Amino acid sequence: MKKFCFWILILFFFTSFSQDYEIGMRVTKPELTLNTFPKDPTAEALMIYDYGNAFFNKETWRLNVEFKQKLKILTKDGLDRGQIEIPLYVGKNPKEAVKDISARVYNIENGELIVSKLEENAIYREKNEDWEIVRIAFPNVKVGSIITYSYTKTTSYINKYQPWYFQLDIPSLYSEFNASIPGNYEYNIKLVGSLPLKVNENSIKNQCLDAGRGVYANCGIYKYIMTDIPAYKAEKHTTTKENYLSRIEYELSVLRRFDGYVDKITKTWEDVDNELKADSDFGRQINKKKLVKGILPTSISNIPDNLEKAKAIYQFVLDNYSWNNKAGRYDASIKRLVEEKGGNAFEINLFLQNLFYSVGLESYPVLLSTRENGLATKVYPVITDFNYSIVKLVIDDEVYFLDATNPYLSFGELPFYCLNQYGRVYDIEYASYWEDISPKKYSTIQFGAKYQISDDDLLIGKVKIDVTGYKSHNKKKEYSENPKLYLESLKSDFQTATIETHNVLSEDIKDNKFSEEIELTHEEEFIGDKIFFNPFIYKFFEENPFKLQQRTYPIDFGYKQSYLYLIEIDLKDKLKVVEVPKNMTFALPNKTGIATFSCSKNLNKLSVFLKISLNKAIYEIEYYEYLKNFLSKIVEIQNNTVIVLEKQ
Repeated sequence: MKKFCFWILILFFFTSFSQDYEIGMRVTKPELTLNTFPKDPTAEALMIYDYGNAFFNKETWRLNVEFKQKLKILTKDGLDRGQIEIPLYVGKNPKEAVKDISARVYNIENGELIVSKLEENAIYREKNEDWEIVRIAFPNVKVGSIITYSYTKTTSYINKYQPWYFQLDIPSLYSEFNASIPGNYEYNIKLVGSLPLKVNENSIKNQCLDAGRGVYANCGIYKYIMTDIPAYKAEKHTTTKENYLSRIEYELSVLRRFDGYVDKITKTWEDVDNELKADSDFGRQINKKKLVKGILPTSISNIPDNLEKAKAIYQFVLDNYSWNNKAGRYDASIKRLVEEKGGNAFEINLFLQNLFYSVGLESYPVLLSTRENGLATKVYPVITDFNYSIVKLVIDDEVYFLDATNPYLSFGELPFYCLNQYGRVYDIEYASYWEDISPKKYSTIQFGAKYQISDDDLLIGKVKIDVTGYKSHNKKKEYSENPKLYLESLKSDFQTATIETHNVLSEDIKDNKFSEEIELTHEEEFIGDKIFFNPFIYKFFEENPFKLQQRTYPIDFGYKQSYLYLIEIDLKDKLKVVEVPKNMTFALPNKTGIATFSCSKNLNKLSVFLKISLNKAIYEIEYYEYLKNFLSKIVEIQNNTVIVLEKQ
């Protein structure tokens, strides 16, 4: 009876304590008693209500953005959310500001509802030349607390209007964003991410703003709502989260002033091409024979075959000019590169393009955004999206993408961080255009081994490992820089065996393949007359990289890949096969991947075979569960396959 009366009092309290708190900010009994979120039991906190409202102030014409949030702390890890930071840019006048800060924390303590209000001394401000950071420490936050808070941010920086993130790193039940945009401001609006909007409404409000002297502006009114939003959780095989977090973004395109002047903010690609042509760090460094005159030796420039000539030029740059590990988008000088014998990526690759051009090879610089930088916007030109440059070379209608910063790449390969779907090819004579950038070839690992049992009952094996493409880059680099350290690292890959000899067969780091031979000894113990042997002495996947209940972004490997494992055991007349696992084949939908595992006995030889193919560089979200199950089976095969052999 007491509990019943207690919740009646709470209900009365929540329906009467403040007229300012709308339904979304009111705290309910189910929210207070919630201990875990069933759809995501690992969640440290839950965003129950997330609300934003952006509009231009009628008096100041400054952009005001109201924020209101209600969240539940579910675990100790969630206690960090008892403090928030609001960054304000103050580098120029008028500065950004925050006002109307309000917060409450709700707890049930000893059967009583305790409401803690935010005190002024819990708001801290730190300033530097460009930024003011407003830190808010909520009172009495503990596991089980519900926090509600609100504030209003004012700003004059309207080029990006106000981006809104529907998806967070914790699950959200409800996220709403409202925008009021005067008709004389035209924005390019971009919805990012894969999650669908539940509400997407727009209307016109007449005379929403008064410009004086009888001049008014009409406003476009927009409402966006998303519900039941899963948390964004980082996992392997992806690019930056900014590519996939579900959100809405704005870019000011046109500003129409009341005096009739029209300011075109966002340019067309034709405008951008003209700007790039005059850019001293880019356009003025392209197709300039005088910048590379006399640099190429005649032994290279006189090579008759164009492809062989291109390969020689590429290697010439790698051998004679070093990369300083900087991109250099706004600091490129081929003249400086030549003088200093080194420079940034823009300088090196623009230099490479000029050398190609100087000998009559068709080539173009390509602007791209690296994997960590995010996908470049295709909807409208945003030149600041690009942070890297490579070269497109065309010989006999065959296209090669090149980057001369990394000596461990073979001709036609790009650094892994450049594999970000597409780039913008810049043709100084004609228009620029988008082009897909994706490796055509598979990157592979092939493992072959032949085993036999010695007179003293030891399993002795000769192993050959061939690695190609992107799978080979780290091996080439690690071995070339420190062979001893490489061998020590390799020993950890063979935990059940001893490496007796090791020999690298690859002669040149620029080769597309890295090959090595190894002799191994296994001290397998006989249990009675039997050996219980796991034939997977080398594992392609130590564990399944996919562990999430739900993934909301694609699986981006960067390249297609295949694996081949073959081990033969010469049984002679010493051993016989007692037990082997069943053969199996399983696949991903639409022929996008397949795995085949088999064990077979032919005369006195036992063969174990595993072949894996992943036929896409990027798998869409709907493949996630299939991929997770696919790799789980492969890990299971590698870890738990047992072959029982018995002495004859």
